[in-house]
Amino acid sequence: MTPRIAVLAGPTPEAQAAREVLVARLGACAPAEAEVLVALGGDGFMLQTLHRHGGLGLPVYGMKLGTVGFLMNQYHPEAIEERLASARPSVLRPLEMRAVTEGGTTVDSLAYNEVALLRQTRQAAHLRIHVNGQRKLDELVCDGVLVATPAGSTAYNYSAHGPILPLGTDVVALTPIAAFRPRRWRGAILRADVEVSLEVLDALKRPVSATADSHEVRHVVEVSIRQSRERTVTLLFDPGHELAERILDEQFEG
Repeated sequence: MTPRIAVLAGPTPEAQAAREVLVARLGACAPAEAEVLVALGGDGFMLQTLHRHGGLGLPVYGMKLGTVGFLMNQYHPEAIEERLASARPSVLRPLEMRAVTEGGTTVDSLAYNEVALLRQTRQAAHLRIHVNGQRKLDELVCDGVLVATPAGSTAYNYSAHGPILPLGTDVVALTPIAAFRPRRWRGAILRADVEVSLEVLDALKRPVSATADSHEVRHVVEVSIRQSRERTVTLLFDPGHELAERILDEQFEG
């Protein structure tokens, strides 16, 4: 039997038109009543879908109708039922971010790609790094630093010259952004079960913001990051288009 499918779409006219086509074929179904989510858009909309509906525990099948579609399949509306039946799962485990602001507010958020700390002004950020409570870097002077999952390692992390991490490996990338001191530090690959704590030094003079995917928290003084122990999401991909293979292929791109 065909599973109950909720069709979600990004704001672009192309995505909205595609949703109308699929809803006319599959019927309208709310996410809370569905067995599978179909997301139409780009990677940004896929991340929005995971943040908004990830708690339902439903598999998500994306089709590219946006600028970037690394997390998506190609858009072909025909035979969608057969494509879903033969799709291959990729299980992702997000990062949990806990940020403390200058005012003492604590903000929790999830990140499926990365958690990034970025300077807010022209002044470089001064950061101190702890791993599992042990000080590993006394002072990092930089534009920022990020912690990326394997799924997110080909995104902002790769642009910052961080390593590509094969999907399924139980590691995360800790990558500096435009590090000024120490000049030769290029980051680290860490076990995914560690907790990374980032302390902002001189936060008043050198303010820093933290982002978990697209959720920004400004004027942070301390951020802790660890892999979620409870939350997972499952993305579905067409055979031959699996996420793990495309992440592997990225390492051989010129």
